Amino acid sequence: MTRQHTAPPDTTPAGHPEPGDNAPAATATSRPAPSTSTDSSATDWWRDAVIYQIYPRSFADGNGDGMGDLPGIRSRLCHLRDLGVDAVWLSPFYASPQADGGYDVADYRAIDPLFGTLADAEAVLHEAHRLGLRVIIDLVPNHCSDHHTWFRRALAEGPGSVHRARFHFHQGRGRDGELPPNDWESLFGGPAWTRLPDGEWYLHLFASEQPDFNWDHPAVQDEFRSILRFWLDLGVDGFRIDVAHGMVKAPGLPDIGHGEQARLIGSQVLPFFDQDGVHAIYRSWRAILDEYPGPRIGVAEAWAPSVERLALYVRPDELHQGFNFHYLNTAWDAGDLRATIDTSLAALRAVGAPATWVLSNHDVVRHRTRLGGGLARARAATLLMLALPGSAYLYQGEELGLPEVTDLPDEARQDPSFFRANGQDGLRDGCRVPLPWSGTEPPYGFGAGEIWLPQPDDWAALTVEAQTGDPASTLELYRSALALRRAHPGLGAGEAIEWLPAPEGVLAFRRPGGLICTVNTTAEAVRLPLPPARQLLSSRAPFAADAAPASAAPPASAASAPSDSPTSPTSSSVDSPSCSRSSLRSPSSSPVSSFLSGSTGASGPLGSSGSPARQPSNAPRDLGVPGSPEVSEIREIPADTAIWWEE
Repeated sequence: MTRQHTAPPDTTPAGHPEPGDNAPAATATSRPAPSTSTDSSATDWWRDAVIYQIYPRSFADGNGDGMGDLPGIRSRLCHLRDLGVDAVWLSPFYASPQADGGYDVADYRAIDPLFGTLADAEAVLHEAHRLGLRVIIDLVPNHCSDHHTWFRRALAEGPGSVHRARFHFHQGRGRDGELPPNDWESLFGGPAWTRLPDGEWYLHLFASEQPDFNWDHPAVQDEFRSILRFWLDLGVDGFRIDVAHGMVKAPGLPDIGHGEQARLIGSQVLPFFDQDGVHAIYRSWRAILDEYPGPRIGVAEAWAPSVERLALYVRPDELHQGFNFHYLNTAWDAGDLRATIDTSLAALRAVGAPATWVLSNHDVVRHRTRLGGGLARARAATLLMLALPGSAYLYQGEELGLPEVTDLPDEARQDPSFFRANGQDGLRDGCRVPLPWSGTEPPYGFGAGEIWLPQPDDWAALTVEAQTGDPASTLELYRSALALRRAHPGLGAGEAIEWLPAPEGVLAFRRPGGLICTVNTTAEAVRLPLPPARQLLSSRAPFAADAAPASAAPPASAASAPSDSPTSPTSSSVDSPSCSRSSLRSPSSSPVSSFLSGSTGASGPLGSSGSPARQPSNAPRDLGVPGSPEVSEIREIPADTAIWWEE
């Protein structure tokens, strides 16, 4: 049994934005008619989608200037198709002075020349849809760039002007207005207010080059509805909404009082985050999204003090998904992970929304480094995440097992918070280093010549080229896991799991459809009683599997997946939209098959060279589990290992 994933609708780009100060001239085309399809696999695609985040600066350089761009993205889309993801999320590519990596938008309807042109964006959309990938783009509604037309007019027109009302301009406190209007601090450090020569202050929760919009103003709301339609008409499949918990500020802009520095991701209750007024905005946006076929979706990058508050963003008449930062922030501890998983599933079940799971993104330390334990733990965390019900987000490069780059020289850093005191850690550049595609030395096929952030000299073994066809590689683990996730009825969408008895430090749960996941978060191997099951996939690469019984169904693989599943990893491309294989070595056997075992018992793990790995000095523990059901045998789970089993 396989779950059918449908390709995105073939939408014809059309541009017909509503009037606005930044709107281009209207074209004589019309918006696609709303979908009348009743195919649940098409209308609910987002409930179990695996979505891959592209940070455009660092994905692929198409013109050789050292900066990633839209042509580069288009040339590498076959890698994502072959990886097995369902959709691509593009971080900002809008016109911007790049004070904050493109999150300071000067024109929401134009492409920054660093990344290409509007025609290049349309080409990416067309190519992605041709390959069966949906495309979600970033939207940044909390703030814009100080180069935005509205803000420049606000500065020029002075106090009391129409355009100043679209931002937060206020008189200061103190005898001569020399103090900020309140005690709010920028998340990048220092005051959240900047004073102008005319005496007024303006609010910026991030860099001073990023003034906050006043979302109480009707013109702001009208403008963003127009921006939504502009991109939907071009054919995007949805929006990831940056700082979705921002936008609305508490009436009167009250002081916070003395306390810790405000953080973007944390449990603080703040007067400028998670205000109830944001929900009316998202209800109006949902009405627009629902006019288009697909459906088109909204994804909230929302931080709330609790998962119950987060669930409010994904009620049936608001957004479709919200990032689960509570899960991202959970330590590699079985008890903590179980509590977060249970709380997340319960909160989202109450509003009928799918859970989402994420381990890394462009703002946090890569999980290979953040979780400790190295690559083995990162791989185990990935299999755990992909086994949970709902949708999963992958960040570019995690499929290669990339570590955080922690030794970038100060002169190379670009993160604006690095140059400000007392803000975020200022080290976000470490997860934004350009990807290695091929070759044995920098820039590893990313582009030509010097690139915008330097790559380590020891990444040759981590390139797409080096890992393709190697059954021990992290890339092939991801390809195998995603092929299985698409094909197996026990993986993907859902709203609950059944916990199985397990000793301290171990997670074991069953999914409907006969899938069992076991995860050992401890530092030593354990023996765990399980119901009768055959091993499908292990994060320890690779197991020497016994042959599957003749009567057993063949294991899922890219070759046996449904027609809309990813193609075999052997056809992976790092060259062009034609998906040629000219630069990749051909593996001698199917990497997917190497990972998928028909075993009824596991022998020892293999090292990366294919020879038996040295056994740990401590023997596996025999851990009896009180109340465990009758089992056919005891299963050995190595330290920092996740395994998928099929009953």
